[in-house]
Amino acid sequence: MGASAAPASAGAPITLQLNKLEPLSEGGPGCRVFFVVSNPDATAIQQFTLDLVLFGTNGVIARRLALDLGPLSSRKTSVRLFDLKGLPCDDIGQVLVNGVLACQTGAESQTSQITANEQRQACLDRLGLSSLAKASLTK
Repeated sequence: MGASAAPASAGAPITLQLNKLEPLSEGGPGCRVFFVVSNPDATAIQQFTLDLVLFGTNGVIARRLALDLGPLSSRKTSVRLFDLKGLPCDDIGQVLVNGVLACQTGAESQTSQITANEQRQACLDRLGLSSLAKASLTK
């Protein structure tokens, strides 16, 4: 019961790197955002959705979105990308992980003692962030 929550609350950091911002080549102004995400645990993460807030270079909120990064295979690094139409890369100054909307490993069962809120908080606490792009990635 309680042991089934251990991979999410006590595991190694789930690393999320903002790797690259690339201007869209077609469809008007916009930016393709590349993330590298790694799950070092032996347990897969079935659902992993983040609440992201993008700030402009002037510090003003430019966009808020939910980004679904799951599922994350066990002991695997993956690249996830998404397109932001209407928001040029040069206008993005910071990406804030505002929260975790969903985080569920394959180890949870119906009888688990951990609540969904506790699971989301445990995943947020485990999240290790970095950025190779000009924009910062914070939580």
